[in-house]
Amino acid sequence: MIRDQLYEVEKRIQAACVRAERKREEVTLIAVSKTKPIEVLQEAYDLGVRVFGENKVQELTEKYDALPRDIHWHMIGHLQTNKVKYIIEKAELIHSVDSLRLAQTIEKEAAKRERTVDILVEVNIAEEESKFGVRAEEAIPFIEKLAHFPHIHVCGLMTIAPFVENPEENRPIFKNLHKLSVDIAHKNIDNVNVNILSMGMTNDYEVAIEEGATMVRVGTGIFGARDYTNRS
Repeated sequence: MIRDQLYEVEKRIQAACVRAERKREEVTLIAVSKTKPIEVLQEAYDLGVRVFGENKVQELTEKYDALPRDIHWHMIGHLQTNKVKYIIEKAELIHSVDSLRLAQTIEKEAAKRERTVDILVEVNIAEEESKFGVRAEEAIPFIEKLAHFPHIHVCGLMTIAPFVENPEENRPIFKNLHKLSVDIAHKNIDNVNVNILSMGMTNDYEVAIEEGATMVRVGTGIFGARDYTNRS
């Protein structure tokens, strides 16, 4: 099943890139593996998947220890400050930085280990009450503050669009995040670049690619529905 679904996702990514006149290598597919057991991730790995995204720190650390070392792990879920220390050396990219307090904790833990951590700023473009992220108008002042942290490197933006039946409804969300990234780029802030736009999930990643996504986070489209029955 994973082989077929991965093939279908890949085919759709390529088609979206063609429509947008972009190169396929401009888009990274993140296989969102939350709630999926080790053996399922191993199957995806054996099919060539090397980039996995996790929502929970405990799941990321457990899977990091159990699976091959050439996997690139991304922390895509809301990150609590007291959990930062557990993933600071395991997550290649943290997608969900949305507060100064979290950034300060990442800076502190990164400094202890004498390393620089790549992060994305999560922006709540849709302004949904239930979602994390800074508001669009807060993003530039927030990023200007992050630029002063020597052990943090802002690499781009992330957003979680609303779940909609028709993915076209989310096109303005993705378009606005792309526009925000352009505005930030024009400011030439030291220690900041916005090369990464993490946007689009199983139901709307094709539209996201057409609007400039460089990373898409696909879980159900690859692995099927989430299974919460065995969660501790």
